[in-house]
Amino acid sequence: WQEDAEVDLETLNSLLPPKDLLFPQSENIFSFKREEGKLSFSEASYSGSQIIFGIRPCDVYSIELLDKVFLNEPVDVAYKNRRDSTILVALGCSKPHPTCFCTAFDIEPMGSAGADVFFYPAEQYYLVSFQSEKGEKLFKKAADLMEDVITSEKNSLEKHRVTAATLLKEHSPDLSGVTKKLAAMFEHSIWEKFYRRCLGCGTCTYLCPTCHCFDIQDDGSMDSGVRFRCWDSCMYKEYTAMGHGHNPRPTRKERVRNRFMHKLNYYPQLFNEVHGCVGCGRCVRKCSVNLDIIQVIKEVSQESVSQ
Repeated sequence: WQEDAEVDLETLNSLLPPKDLLFPQSENIFSFKREEGKLSFSEASYSGSQIIFGIRPCDVYSIELLDKVFLNEPVDVAYKNRRDSTILVALGCSKPHPTCFCTAFDIEPMGSAGADVFFYPAEQYYLVSFQSEKGEKLFKKAADLMEDVITSEKNSLEKHRVTAATLLKEHSPDLSGVTKKLAAMFEHSIWEKFYRRCLGCGTCTYLCPTCHCFDIQDDGSMDSGVRFRCWDSCMYKEYTAMGHGHNPRPTRKERVRNRFMHKLNYYPQLFNEVHGCVGCGRCVRKCSVNLDIIQVIKEVSQESVSQ
């Protein structure tokens, strides 16, 4: 945000997810330098603070999923430093997009306990809830901007909540039994159908707020340089290529299967039935060949497999 910028509170969601603010697309890990025959290292560090303003409930939840990956032992220090110095100011969704399906994962479009501050759209105002110690500190700085809640605004909030829930119910898939069923579908013929459309472009993983694959590389010379990490994608054949030439996912079939298995089966196994998708709909909207995860869930639900 800049001083002369206008804040857009109408656009439903950003094209790019907020994960880049906590897990940058590219970041240095350390730099090295050789001087007078001695090699020295300097670890990269992060200092500062940030507010992610207007983040939607699905993206708040996506950060909670990233926390499970990066804050479990061993803790990713770079991620933790950014996470600890970030305040999440969330904005409720009263008019979800037709490709949104967050309620399939029990995400409330008009509420999020994971946000430090939550803005509920009402009729003429935003009702504001300060939900954490960080949020309370922010409230003290902004108290002169607040007014007491009036009854009509409370009633308006409930109307928006019902509208959002009704819209999402129409197009959110039923996940009942999908995780368990997928455990028996690793060699199922359904993957032959899905993968043939995939271009392997990786758009789905780069736009996904929960995808967290990365690569680590060195750049420089014998005298100086940096080691950095950057986003990678399981949709690329190079991602699983091994030094001796073997690749356990040699074709798009194995890579497409891995993407959906990770979201709907592997992640729930690792983190106590929590899925690796938040129903934000970015991949649905932007996949150039319409390889739709909603349709995948529906078709898996309809398949008959022996457990």
